[in-house]
Amino acid sequence: MSPAALDATALPGFPPPRRGKVRDIYDLGNRLLVVATDRISAFDVVLSPGIPGKGAVLTQLSTFWFRKFGGLVPNHLVETNASAFPPELAAHAGLLSGRSVLVKKCRVVPFECVARGYLAGSGWKEYQKTGAICGVPLPPGLTEASRLPEPIFTPATKAESGHDENVSFEKMADTIGRDLAARLRDLTLAIYSEAASYSASRGVIVADTKFEFGLDEDGSVVWIDEALTPDSSRFWPASSWHEGGSPPSYDKQFVRDWLETTDWDKTPPAPVLPAEIVAGTLGRYLEAFRLLTGGEPVLPA
Repeated sequence: MSPAALDATALPGFPPPRRGKVRDIYDLGNRLLVVATDRISAFDVVLSPGIPGKGAVLTQLSTFWFRKFGGLVPNHLVETNASAFPPELAAHAGLLSGRSVLVKKCRVVPFECVARGYLAGSGWKEYQKTGAICGVPLPPGLTEASRLPEPIFTPATKAESGHDENVSFEKMADTIGRDLAARLRDLTLAIYSEAASYSASRGVIVADTKFEFGLDEDGSVVWIDEALTPDSSRFWPASSWHEGGSPPSYDKQFVRDWLETTDWDKTPPAPVLPAEIVAGTLGRYLEAFRLLTGGEPVLPA
């Protein structure tokens, strides 16, 4: 019998965490403990049930990418091995192992930094209306899943609740300053290009992905949150990619597609995910991990 999904954490002796859509974040003073639960969201609503083991896959895949591209930009990782966490966390090592990391505290830049190499999702919808994405003009005649002439940077606001909103680079620059905005744009496209090239060699297309960045106490840029996971990216099998529709994927598009077959109005509560959708989602996340890393994640017992 497979373990149940971890929907939330509570560590006795620690203040309640700040909960995101997926992660529980504990303030340890000079560091943060980030625990990836098995929650899954779609259309900005947390769904039920969770996907057992998903948090471990996200954490370990992010760690893979942070380490792989550590030379491009510093990241927030301090410690990834739960057995090496501070002694006061030792009693929780079983819960934390494989799904948590100790990270630097940073001041979060309030924008999602999105790179797109293919036309999909909200970008496809915007292109159909305007011929552009976030103010970036694109050639006429593209279809869904078309490869773009070159990757583009399309930032979005980070909403505490509700939907993130695609914005122009100029809007981002007006908010955080042009120099920082340009630095984040260039970093986003550099990481995406490296990741897309590597992934292609493993038979996976990274259609788009989003990154988050923060500033440390010295004002230096730090890559934070998660990195190139099925939650934050569109991963397509290169062998079955096609234009003119939504290709098969190794990400949570599988869940979105199922939700679109229901009469749900995209406000809470969402329909309960059937067992076959839960299993199919985990299977896709595991396949992405295997293809991209060449290994197996360590899942909770």
